[in-house]
Amino acid sequence: MADRRRRPPPRPPSPAVARRRRIVARLLLGLVLAVALLFVFVFPARSLLDQRRKEHDAREVLELLREQNAQLEQQSRRLQDDSEIERIAREQYGLVRPGEQPYVVVPQTTTTTTTTSIPNPSTTSAP
Repeated sequence: MADRRRRPPPRPPSPAVARRRRIVARLLLGLVLAVALLFVFVFPARSLLDQRRKEHDAREVLELLREQNAQLEQQSRRLQDDSEIERIAREQYGLVRPGEQPYVVVPQTTTTTTTTSIPNPSTTSAP
């Protein structure tokens, strides 16, 4: 054991190295704090904005469904009337009451004929 050399005690780092280490440590601490702030504030804010957008879209769909429901209720009330049912039966299905004769008015077709004259090669003179 005597032949082993004793190591000298470690030297304290130079002031420049110590300063660099403090700067790196502060930067790392700042980076960790910035990431923590992102998780605490930014991500929940995005989630909140996304929820608000979805709520707005759902309210628009609800309003549309309410309008459609009102139209269907109005149509249902109209269909409770016998005269409305008769009108639809006559217009859409061509139904008539017993003893009535149905007439169908067919619109006059307007056909246009166009004539084109094709020159006869035997009557044209060649230059």
